[in-house]
Amino acid sequence: MTDHLRQKFEDIELTAGHGKVSAFLSVSLGILGIFSALCFLFPSVLTTPELRPFYTQHYQTLYYTLLGGIVLAAGFGTYSAILKQNKYGFYGLCFSVVAAILGCGMIKAPTLPTLPYYAGFDYFVITLIILALVFIPLEGFFAKNKQQKLLRTGWVTDMKYFMLSHIGIQLFSFLTVMPIQYWITHIPNNPIVPYIQAQPIGLQFIELLVVVDFTTYWIHRALHEVDFLWRFHAIHHSTEHMDWLASSRLHIIEVLITRFIATLPIFLLGFHTSAVFAYLIFISFHAIFIHSNVRFRFPYLRWVIATPEFHHWHHSSEKPAIDKNYAAFIPLYDLIFKTMYMPNHLASVYGTVGYKIPNSFTKQFTWPFKKYVNRLKKRFQKSET
Repeated sequence: MTDHLRQKFEDIELTAGHGKVSAFLSVSLGILGIFSALCFLFPSVLTTPELRPFYTQHYQTLYYTLLGGIVLAAGFGTYSAILKQNKYGFYGLCFSVVAAILGCGMIKAPTLPTLPYYAGFDYFVITLIILALVFIPLEGFFAKNKQQKLLRTGWVTDMKYFMLSHIGIQLFSFLTVMPIQYWITHIPNNPIVPYIQAQPIGLQFIELLVVVDFTTYWIHRALHEVDFLWRFHAIHHSTEHMDWLASSRLHIIEVLITRFIATLPIFLLGFHTSAVFAYLIFISFHAIFIHSNVRFRFPYLRWVIATPEFHHWHHSSEKPAIDKNYAAFIPLYDLIFKTMYMPNHLASVYGTVGYKIPNSFTKQFTWPFKKYVNRLKKRFQKSET
């Protein structure tokens, strides 16, 4: 998407009575319908293997749900485009037609071959719907910044990051989790594993929070204090608007580094699979929550567990808040290592200090490398002269 086209879909006020709300619903449902229809067309490649047994059992219900979503998208698009003369409603109508063509006539559940690769289009659609249903109303009723628009500047870029992180789940696992698993399985007679797995799942869950957050605290601090690493992490801080989508803005190099190092103690200590799954679900939801545009203060809890107030100060561009509040979940680490900052008011100004980072997804990917590319160019030019 070009910068010009991206800007058309950003900073839009969804005011009632002008066809904007119906256009937004039409475009959203239309795009989700396209992704869902593709999953029905190519299930062995585009769906997540762990979810396929559920799809086989409830295939017709899911298919008619898809058709219902397409009908709603077309209805909202028709209303917005024809009755309200809104061009975005026309886009939604077009998306719904494409989704209808892709999803037409598929009734019987196919037999899925076993393939060594997949792209989690279904995982992207499911998580997006669930998170949107939770956080859009939550931010609407309890907004910290009431003037911030739902379709604020940068949301398209953040949505691309969200899509990449969910559709590329197998790629990230292949580059981070699988090498660790392979290495750990070749450690003979790890004496820690039987002791850890003999403990109750609830206790293992708490231990996971404590151990992994200690690791991520130092990873996060290194991302700020080591210049080479900071150039990648600066992308995450470049957003000037905090909400649930802002948590997705992570450069792929940062994702690989943090997931690899943070996952290491999980497998090294041998936590039970149930405790690990519970931890991953909880921490994933929590990471989105602490970025969300909500005004909750949690007067006592905020000193025990990282809250939106705590993490918003980490993103603040105000001078006293810079390089503070590194902990992902346990603020005690910041208190111990003297990086805590929690004044009696909420943060309000965000963004990366000292750098002009582009808002384009593609340009953000290449931005961290420009400094080093320019150095190589200068050396090459000097060697020629």
